[in-house]
Amino acid sequence: MKDLFLLDPEVIFLNHGSFGACPKPVFEVYQNWQRELERQPVEFLGRRITELLADARTRLAAYLSIESDEVVFFSNPTTAINMVARSLDLHPDNEILASDHEYGALDRTWRFICRQTGAKYIQQPISLPITSQEDVIKTFWQGVSKQTRVIFISHITSPTALVFPVEEICHRARTAGILTIVDGAHAPGQIQLDLNTIGADFYAGACHKWLCAPKGAGFLFARRSAQSRLAPLVVSWGYESVKPSPSQFIDYHEWQGTRDLSAFLSVPAAIEFQAQHDWPSVRRRCHALASLTRTRINSLTGLPAICPDSPEWYGQMFAALLPPGVDTDELEVRFYNEYRIEVPLHRWNTHPLIRVSIQAYNNQADTDALLIALSELLDSRTI
Repeated sequence: MKDLFLLDPEVIFLNHGSFGACPKPVFEVYQNWQRELERQPVEFLGRRITELLADARTRLAAYLSIESDEVVFFSNPTTAINMVARSLDLHPDNEILASDHEYGALDRTWRFICRQTGAKYIQQPISLPITSQEDVIKTFWQGVSKQTRVIFISHITSPTALVFPVEEICHRARTAGILTIVDGAHAPGQIQLDLNTIGADFYAGACHKWLCAPKGAGFLFARRSAQSRLAPLVVSWGYESVKPSPSQFIDYHEWQGTRDLSAFLSVPAAIEFQAQHDWPSVRRRCHALASLTRTRINSLTGLPAICPDSPEWYGQMFAALLPPGVDTDELEVRFYNEYRIEVPLHRWNTHPLIRVSIQAYNNQADTDALLIALSELLDSRTI
């Protein structure tokens, strides 16, 4: 499927997880929407856009197994979660509980919010390797206290690429009267999603990553009973609307002033593209290649896997430990400059990790090249 994507053929791209990659047919739909906008901006934004967004939102809602008035488009999950965090009525005796596997930008969001409100951001350590979902749930829940008001947790973690048992955590939180916010940036398109079953109060996802929509397409799901908690991040015409819709949630958060909404309108095309190409089969093939590649990396380094070899724990993206003395910044640069391989390396809790993404356009030749490069670089005395 390499020819269906716009990626540079001279680069071995094993970093779909960072910003995604848009297929040519979906990108053409995106550009067509942009041309429609510029052809008659007043007609498009003044008369047509409400219905167009409603149609796109309905298609996305069906994909997520929710109702269309429970989801609104955002440009990315970070923006959506910022809106939720800023809406909460937090006090100095409140705690927000997260794991120590969260996305760095949102760790910063919560630290900022806590400086403003006096609340505390608690990151419960979940050490590697992970052995069972029961252990993760038990360990995470040890961080819950009488002051815990919010649980914030990733569905698929960014630094460690682990699928966390968010459904059980959300169920326990609801029983305990704790609000739940799930960062689902890496989930749509990579794993099957049913947001009703997960049961979070708020769930933010990216469409531009594994769903392969254009950049600037994301969403926020909000349970109806929790929607009234949310204040608009940008106050615009939906607030005190002269033509209110049946959903104040949509009115408050969909229109944020003049902007290019083409990425939102292209989400149905991304969903259709994956349906046409039997994406469940693509995901299975990608996971199989990810599993093989992970095993080969662990054999090369002699280090243990960070989780069991199962789709329960990772999908098309995995992280593997590297030797303790590795300079991850230098290694990442050399991967790209010397081998033209785009793959992220970083340190998580002092552990050097490589995070590999396998998408439809990848094949074993790509991962063979990765293993050759990794072997040569680890043997280099300059690392």
